[in-house]
Parts: sequence; C-alpha cells; structure tokens
Amino acid sequence: DQELSPSQLRNIATETDLKVLDRTQLILDIFSQRATTREGKLQVELAQLRYRRPRLAIMPTAMSRLTGGIGGRGPGETKLEINRRRADEREHRIEKQLKEISDQRSMRRERRKRVGLPLVAIVGYTNAGKSTLLNRMTNAAVDAEDKLFATLDPTSRRLRFPEEREIVLTDTVGFIRKLPKDLVHAFRSTLDESVEADLLLLVLNAADDEAAFHKATVEGTLAELGAADVPRLVVLNQADRADPERLAALAREWDAIAVSALTGDGTAELLDRLEIEVFRGRAAASSEQRREAAGLDAPPDVALLDTET
Repeated sequence: DQELSPSQLRNIATETDLKVLDRTQLILDIFSQRATTREGKLQVELAQLRYRRPRLAIMPTAMSRLTGGIGGRGPGETKLEINRRRADEREHRIEKQLKEISDQRSMRRERRKRVGLPLVAIVGYTNAGKSTLLNRMTNAAVDAEDKLFATLDPTSRRLRFPEEREIVLTDTVGFIRKLPKDLVHAFRSTLDESVEADLLLLVLNAADDEAAFHKATVEGTLAELGAADVPRLVVLNQADRADPERLAALAREWDAIAVSALTGDGTAELLDRLEIEVFRGRAAASSEQRREAAGLDAPPDVALLDTET
C-alpha cells in the first residue's frame, strides 16, 4: 500500500521478470482508462510523466545510439538520455496546453462571478455517488457508474430555484486516501473549482462503515488545496442502504442531510437547505462588504437583521 522506490521496482522486476505496479501507478492506470476529454487525458499523461521520470533508470542503458553523418565521434546519446529528453519535451508541451485550458476555465469563472451565479461544488470520496446526485438534482445525464474515479472532468449544470434564482452545480473528481501528489498537481485547475465555490456539498456514502474516515480524508485534501474555509454541507448519500440508527446518529453529529440519489428520497429537503445556505451566505457576505465600504462596525444584532433582510 505504499509507493515503491525506483530501485525497489527494478529489483522486483529483475527477480520476477514481470511488470511491477505500485499503488500510485495502479491509480494512474485507472485514471488513464477513465479519461475521456482532452483535458482529462492531458492531466493524466502529465501525472504519469512526472511519476515515471525518476523511474526511467529502470530501463536498460546498455544500448546506445551512434551519431551518424560527417564528424561522428563514437557513441552518442544513450537510450536513457533519449527517453528523459523526450519525456521532458512532452511534459513542457502538456503543461503549456493545460495552462491554456486553465486560463479558459478561469475566464468562465470570472464571467459567472460578474453575472452573479453562485457556484456549488460536489466533493467527496470516490464512488460515493456524487454524479448520481448531480443527475438527480439537475435532471442531467452524466455518466454515473459503480466504480472508482468514474468522473475525472468537472461537469457543471445550472440548478434553478423558485423566485428565479439559479446556481451552478459542479461535479468534481473523487478523492482517495493518500491521493498521489502528481495527480493533485496535474488536476489543479480542475480541483480549483472547489476552492472558488460558494458552498461545498461534501457527499459521503452513509452505508460505508468507513464514512468517518472518508470524511476526514476529504477534509484533509480540501485543506491542502486551500479550501478549508469554504462553507460546506454534509450529505449522507445511499441512505436507503444504511442502518437507520447509525444514519440518524451521523446526521446529528455532522448536521448532515440524509438522501438517496438513486431513489430520490431526501432530495427535496436537500434542495431547500441548499438554497438557504447559498443565498443566506451570499447575503451575509454582501452585507459585510457594504459595512466595510461604509467604514461601519455593525453590532451582531444589526448584522443578523441585515442578513435576514
């Protein structure tokens, strides 16, 4: 359950004459199978290049390429040097392309801010039912399967409330314990959706005995991304499969809402709570900005009245 060093990989491969995968490489391979969009494929390839660079030494270096033509002076670049140079060149190209995509994503976020559309990001442990919940709440048709990392690319849908109020609901990549750092870096532009959100829906599998551990893992990853202070609402999904007493205890402990994205139970309550949390939070922030602009330090009762208004 750990990363293997390049020497460990080389020794095991030498002894067994087999291809050796450690935990990180296995996760990267799963990601590569799930990637469908251009951005997702580039992100996964970048993570693989960065992870494999120090492991290129495993490859045999006995064969070298001779320089041809006039002035050749014996052995040229070794195979290892060629592989490293090509990997570096490819990495630079991918970084440039991802930077362009990230800039486009930032422009879209800025447009949403100017229009005043609140952003709500769905985050959680992998395979907790985030995409199914997005489909249930917005009548979308996002791929939702019972497998790890089914969603790699953020999918955004508009969600309309009464009184002509709308939010943008975004599904994000699932987290996992000890998420490889190369993946976090490669998916930075995607994960920034969580940092920029007005509210996070932290989705947990209520039927999983390790729900508390998964919650701690997600909270830790969010803190590493700089989203520790973003308001959040805990959603206990798959309530139809959970023990009722345990479900009630978790809901009280985390002030969470129990839902079943598959059957639709609890989604009406979730939508009501979501509307309150988003627009009450934005009203409070707007009130605070007005007080700061006026140079006022309003007492708590005045601030509360202003927020409710």
